Amino acid sequence: MKMIGVIPARYDSVRFPGKLLEKISGLPVIVHTYNNVKKMNLLDEVIVATEHEKISQSLKEFNIPFIVTSSYHESGTDRIAEAIKNIPCEVVINIQGDEPFLPKEGLEKIYKAFKNDEKKEIQVASLMTPLVNEEEISNPNNVKVICKKNNEALYFSRSVIPFNRSGKGNQYFKHLGVYAFRKKTLLEFVNLPKSDLEETEKLEQLRLLENNYSIKMFTTQQPSIGIDTPEDLEKAIKFYQENHA
Repeated sequence: MKMIGVIPARYDSVRFPGKLLEKISGLPVIVHTYNNVKKMNLLDEVIVATEHEKISQSLKEFNIPFIVTSSYHESGTDRIAEAIKNIPCEVVINIQGDEPFLPKEGLEKIYKAFKNDEKKEIQVASLMTPLVNEEEISNPNNVKVICKKNNEALYFSRSVIPFNRSGKGNQYFKHLGVYAFRKKTLLEFVNLPKSDLEETEKLEQLRLLENNYSIKMFTTQQPSIGIDTPEDLEKAIKFYQENHA
């Protein structure tokens, strides 16, 4: 079973334009992301999908394989679907370009789940990690997820879910920006119209849930830093310095 990783790399991020070319210890964020996934030695192929010449030029400089896609895509998933439509593969893993320190532990769990899924029951898989800091829990940039007892996603939200009315201790989980699709499911998904909940929360994974697709969630305890703002970049730089001294 061929499993590939695709890193969507859009230049014009709404909250932080050009963030993928910002430097962490001298290297662009997108280069760190690619190198991090490549060194895991899990996937048959890893490529970047981008629409922008500046990112393309940076990737060429570091000999990173990439595919140029349309500039009209509204989401990374749409960009990936275009990139892989003619690539023979069974599973496609969407790895966010702004997650340069994605833990191997989590990706390995997804990899093994698909490898062991002989009946091909898993349609989509993703990652989550525990949240304990109150500021991080309430931050709408951190998407929270709650699951069914079988660890399939029940709902994703920028709000704090579940709402802790009881006052008792509760476990919160942050959704990490990794999706593994069966290629067939991915191509079906991008042809579905946007859903009401997706438009409300601005979270495309809700389109899957509203259309009765299941998302199997796997927990990773290792930290990851998604770069959505300049403040996140500073956190990422600090994280790198502390872990690569």
